[in-house]
Amino acid sequence: MKNATRVSRRTVLRYGCGASALLTLPALIPGRALGLQGAAPSERIRLGAIGIGNRGTYDLACFLQEPDVHCLAVCDIKEARRASAKKMVDQKNGNTACDVYRDFRELLDRDDIDAVLIATGPNWHATAAIIAAKAGKDVYCEKPCTKNIAQSLALAETFRRTGRVFQAGTQRRNLPHFAFAVELARSGKLGKLQAVHAHPAGLATGMSGWLPPEPEPPKDQIDWDLYLGPAAWRPFNSRLLDGFNFEKGGGMVGGGVLEWGSHCVDLCQWANDADHTAPVEYHPPQGDRVTARYANGVELIIRNDGWLPLGSCPVRFEGDAGWVETADSGKLALSSPALLAGRRVAEIGGYPATFHVRDFLDCVKTRGKPKANADVACFSHIACHAANIAIFLGRTVKFDPVRCEFIDDEQANRLRSEALREPWRL
Repeated sequence: MKNATRVSRRTVLRYGCGASALLTLPALIPGRALGLQGAAPSERIRLGAIGIGNRGTYDLACFLQEPDVHCLAVCDIKEARRASAKKMVDQKNGNTACDVYRDFRELLDRDDIDAVLIATGPNWHATAAIIAAKAGKDVYCEKPCTKNIAQSLALAETFRRTGRVFQAGTQRRNLPHFAFAVELARSGKLGKLQAVHAHPAGLATGMSGWLPPEPEPPKDQIDWDLYLGPAAWRPFNSRLLDGFNFEKGGGMVGGGVLEWGSHCVDLCQWANDADHTAPVEYHPPQGDRVTARYANGVELIIRNDGWLPLGSCPVRFEGDAGWVETADSGKLALSSPALLAGRRVAEIGGYPATFHVRDFLDCVKTRGKPKANADVACFSHIACHAANIAIFLGRTVKFDPVRCEFIDDEQANRLRSEALREPWRL
C-alpha cells in the first residue's frame, strides 16, 4: 500500500494514449515535445528491469527514453548482460548508481521500485509476473506471457486481486494502423464480421528435450538453475540458453501458434470484441492452417500462407461488406478506399514498442487499465494454447470459455497445466 499511496500523489500525465488518439499523426507526439523532459522526482516511476537479452535491451531503451522513468536496478542470470545493462542505465542516469542482481527476487524485495520490466525467456514470464504483483510492483511483461491455460487464468486473477497494473508486450495494440483495422471490424464498417485471420509463424508443437550435457558455468557467470526456474530440470547445454525452446517457449506442448499468435490472435480477439472470451471449437491443421470458431459464429483462421506483402505479423478481418488487411509495414489494404472515409492513418512501420510503453506508464500513474492488461492477455493466450492442444492431439476439441475447460475431454484438460519444479509456485 505504500507504493500505491506514493503513486496516487503524482500528477497525472494526460496525452492521447487511447486507440482513437492513435489513429492520426498529431497524436503520436513524444513526451519530450510536451514539456516532460526532466520530470520532477515526485513524477518519476522507479523501474527495475528483469531479463536483459536482445528484446529486454530494446524494451529497456524504450523505457529509458521516457523522461518520467528512473531505472534503479537491472537483473539477469548472465553476468555479461548484467554488466551491459548497467552501463546502459548508468549512461542514461549520468552516474554509476544502477544496482545489479542475479536473482530477481532480490530486486523485488526493494520497496523503492514501483514497476518492473520482465523480458526473461517465456518460461519465466507468468511466474515472475505473479511474484512481482504479490511484491506490490506494476508489471510490463514480454510475450508470450504464459505457458498454458492454467497460468493464463492465474495471471489474470493475481492482477485483479492485487490491483497492480499489467501490460503484456503485445505492442501492436498501440499502433495506429492495427487499431484502425480493428475499429473497422468492431464498428460494423465491414458489415457483419465473418472471419478473422492471424499469422502464427509456425504450427509445429513439441519440446526441446535434453541436449548433450556440457560443463556448467560458474553460477555468477550463468545461473543455469535459475534460468530453468519452474521448468523441468535438464543438464546444461549452451544451445538451450537462446532461441525459442521448451524452457523459453509457450506451453506444455511447445511453441506452436503462440510466438506470433500472441500478437496476431490477440488482434483478432480485439477485432471480434472477444477480449474476455475465446473460441469454443478448434480444429487440427488442414494444410497450412488451423481454424477455430467463436460462439458468435466468427471463424478464427490461423494460417501461414496467402498473405498480402505488407510485412510481418499480418492480420485480416473480413465482413460480409468488406475486408481489411494490415501488418508491420504500417500499410493498410482495404476492399474499398471508402473505408478510410477521408481519414489519415499514421503509417508506422517496424512495430515500435514506445507507444505501448507510454500506455503502461500512464496507467501506472492513473491506475487505469492498459490496452493489453492481464484480462486481455489471459484470453488471447488461452486461444493460442487451445489451438496448440488441437494441433498436439491432432483432433477437434471443444472449449467452454466460461469454465475454461474442454468439454468432455479428459485428455485435452490434462494439457491445460503442467507441474512446476520446486520451489516455484504460482
